[in-house]
Amino acid sequence: MTFDDFDRMRPAPSRPSPGSLRIRGATLLGVWSVVFLVVWLVVGSGEERPLHDPGAKPRTAEPRGDLTAEETSTIEVFREASPAVVYITATDLRTGLFGLNVYEVPAGTGSGFLYDKEGHVVTNYHVIQEGRRWIVRLSDESEWDAEVVGVEPDKDVAVLRIDTPPEKLRPIALGTSHDLQVGQRVLAIGNPFGFDQTLTVGVVSAVGREIRSVTGRKIRDVIQTDAAINPGNSGGPLLDSGGRLIGVNTQIASPTGGSAGIGFAVPVDTVNEIVLELIRYGAVRRAGMGISAVDDRLTRRLGIRGVLIDAVAENGGAGQVGLRGTLVDRRGYIRQLGDIIVKVNDTEVGDLNELKDALEPFKAGDEVVITFVREERLGTATVKLSDLN
Repeated sequence: MTFDDFDRMRPAPSRPSPGSLRIRGATLLGVWSVVFLVVWLVVGSGEERPLHDPGAKPRTAEPRGDLTAEETSTIEVFREASPAVVYITATDLRTGLFGLNVYEVPAGTGSGFLYDKEGHVVTNYHVIQEGRRWIVRLSDESEWDAEVVGVEPDKDVAVLRIDTPPEKLRPIALGTSHDLQVGQRVLAIGNPFGFDQTLTVGVVSAVGREIRSVTGRKIRDVIQTDAAINPGNSGGPLLDSGGRLIGVNTQIASPTGGSAGIGFAVPVDTVNEIVLELIRYGAVRRAGMGISAVDDRLTRRLGIRGVLIDAVAENGGAGQVGLRGTLVDRRGYIRQLGDIIVKVNDTEVGDLNELKDALEPFKAGDEVVITFVREERLGTATVKLSDLN
């Protein structure tokens, strides 16, 4: 069989009949008629309308009704409280490549608020911790150099002071936090992302939360809120519906770094106690046993749970009841393992932070029962606490 045979076996192409051509042509004509009709209806069969109308008149604005009671309250709270909110800039010093020039670089920004007429400003410790110079900008846009009065890193609180005429200062109204209720309305004022005097509104989402400070210590009774808190709000006030301070905004929980509706504020009851001591003494006065502890990393390597005593002050409470420290020879070998504190009263202690947390409620002169391990045996001692400062 040749290629010519294959060609002869192929079916001949079909040709449309004259009737089918007439039907197809009529169909296409009908489709184009419909398209033309639609276009004619859309565009219009009359004359083309002008694009501009010189006689156009302004629309009349509809008068609004009275503000709601909630809106009026929010506006009033902001007007009263916002003059107390400040913007804080921390700067650090850097030298040039060859040490010839010294210049300032930003080291942190955040919010704060005026605490009293003496020029004290309260903010978060983490807002100012990297700075060597601090500038406070008031709501009237005036800027003032500030000095650090005192800090409490364990609670993320710091107090600055500006030398400002008292008539320029409008301190914030103080409230309480022990009586807060979930669902209570709250307002936050601060400088998120540098947009100063920003107001956000929400509710108390939860009370009694615990968060970690920059030192790893627990901050108890923290307020959780869904009022939008963003970077730059740190150190700013959280207010109740009456415009009273109930907390200091300090952290957010967010996978993106922006507000996810979970913000935390250090409660004002805690802040008031800390601020008073910082203003009085420059530090928070704590009670302790008169011991130093071995670093937690070493105790963990030794497989120890608890606080291993490194040294005991002779005139401290621990020394007076015979607690022992760790003895190390000149080569650094441990010759005598010190006592390991595992409990304060009924509170178990697993590391140094937990020991500090357990002693936090007590003051100098109080007595606590210490449970300790010595040579694999449990012992107890009643220790009188003294002022660590």
